Amino acid sequence: RLVNCETANLNKTINASIEQIAAIRKLQETGKFNKLNDNLKEIANLRLENPDSTYEELGKMLSKPIGKSGVSHRLEKISKIANEI
Repeated sequence: RLVNCETANLNKTINASIEQIAAIRKLQETGKFNKLNDNLKEIANLRLENPDSTYEELGKMLSKPIGKSGVSHRLEKISKIANEI
């Protein structure tokens, strides 16, 4: 059971990362990336550089570390902006 749970969590992390990277690339391709605020740019760049990292790990890498919910909020905001294009 533990292995199944860990595998499911890893798959969830990878799938979320793929979607987030696609959203970030879309923003870059459309020129909207540079219009993001500094906090969103920083988390976006970290996601691109660390596609396998969890929200907790990404949060710790920020210049001003934040928790998982803060990372989630920022990445959701990026996805929302990309979906509005």
